[in-house]
Amino acid sequence: MKKGIVFKSTGSRYLIKSDEGVFVKCSIKGKFRMDGIKSTNPVAVGDIVHFTIDKDSDMGVISEIAERKNYIIRKASNLSKQSHIIASNIDQALLLITVNYPITTTVFIDRFLASAEAYRIPVKMVFNKMDRYDDAHLDNVKKLTDIYESIGYQTFRISAKTQDDLSVMTDLLKDKVSVISGHSGAGKSTLINRIQPGLNLKVAEISSIHQSGKHTTTYAEMHELDFGGAIIDTPGIRGYGLIDIEKEELHHYFKDIFEHSHHCQFGNCTHIHEPGVPLKML
Repeated sequence: MKKGIVFKSTGSRYLIKSDEGVFVKCSIKGKFRMDGIKSTNPVAVGDIVHFTIDKDSDMGVISEIAERKNYIIRKASNLSKQSHIIASNIDQALLLITVNYPITTTVFIDRFLASAEAYRIPVKMVFNKMDRYDDAHLDNVKKLTDIYESIGYQTFRISAKTQDDLSVMTDLLKDKVSVISGHSGAGKSTLINRIQPGLNLKVAEISSIHQSGKHTTTYAEMHELDFGGAIIDTPGIRGYGLIDIEKEELHHYFKDIFEHSHHCQFGNCTHIHEPGVPLKML
């Protein structure tokens, strides 16, 4: 039995880097499923797996997943009762945000932050395309960074396409396993190409009509970084649906609400309609 880390997932085939440093193409054994999780992808990038090699085909067969230290998950886009695991066993998540070209809404941002908080994954908020913004856009960036910094999130402002010095990003990523997420067209692949030359990830311009991006990254994939660490590139997400979070516990995953929730009269308070709730006006 061999052991390795999942570097790429295409839904039915997986690329595993074994403990010996060899990349092996693998499939999953039979109707393999994660216990207790109804997921569209039972094996995710970042998983530590055990596998055997089929002597006839030289293909690996995954038989077991080691316990995950964490994972980031969202509701599957086409199957509302199922989940999709974006990545597992990660040290941090980078949320790439654009206030235009395309617009990242605060609803999307907050849903991503809540999901990451639920699984104790630190999030760094990276505002991209600063070179393209007019005064109104720049004012919006300042308002958003002021809000999220005030509740404890680190924010960064970059121009992945034109900025000469991206050392702030390499310093952030060094010696960590990071997942990068955001809308299609936000610049994930462009940023990765800049910080790790030679990958040549496919990029595409956003639609001039709809101001939305095309899915240039089709499957999640981990890339090792020359300066230490690894980054997991993920397909762009248009919407972010929360899953496996009850409404009574949702406030635990919003830092600003949780900080004041001990003042509430009810242990299962939703902070919306209960009498004497001090947080309804936040």
